[in-house]
Amino acid sequence: METDWRLIREIFFSFLKIGPVTFGGGYAMIPLIEREVVLKKGWITVKEVTEVFAIAQSVPGAIAINSAIFVGYRLAGLRGAVAAMLGVLLPTFWIVILLSVLYLHVQDNHYIESAFAGIRAAVVAIITYAAYKVGLTSIYDKTTGLIALVSVIVLYVLQVHPVIMILGGILTGLVALYIKKYFGIMTKLEKESEQIE
Repeated sequence: METDWRLIREIFFSFLKIGPVTFGGGYAMIPLIEREVVLKKGWITVKEVTEVFAIAQSVPGAIAINSAIFVGYRLAGLRGAVAAMLGVLLPTFWIVILLSVLYLHVQDNHYIESAFAGIRAAVVAIITYAAYKVGLTSIYDKTTGLIALVSVIVLYVLQVHPVIMILGGILTGLVALYIKKYFGIMTKLEKESEQIE
């Protein structure tokens, strides 16, 4: 199969644009990735990108890089995955190097501290918005709603490791499927409508 270098360039530059403008870690990058690959480029659907985020946060590594690799691979195979990874990684790498060099000179600057306090507050809103968007496609019936609610309570009260939460989610999903099957209840595996904005 002939390599579509134009598509690979587009993948690289799309993720290159996302990296430098995202503060607050990988979860803050989720809305930007979704906007770029779903709304702007139309490469994948909302449901597909939600599945990508779910898989990306279930495996070791940063969710932003994992998500970029998944999307890149889905679009253009291994070359697409490498292009997406480099696109999302390179700006962050150089920014961190620059900040590391400047940190000792600006760490006590009140203007810089105030700016980062504002950024941290804004990041909370971005992550909340990302959770809301993922929730629109992941929570679609009473069972998934109950799993999400119990998971939040367990995380808040017991503060268990995320890996344990993911394993618990897998186990709970399988048990719920078995119980529904036993009682002859049809199991919905996705939301009926993808018209989510």
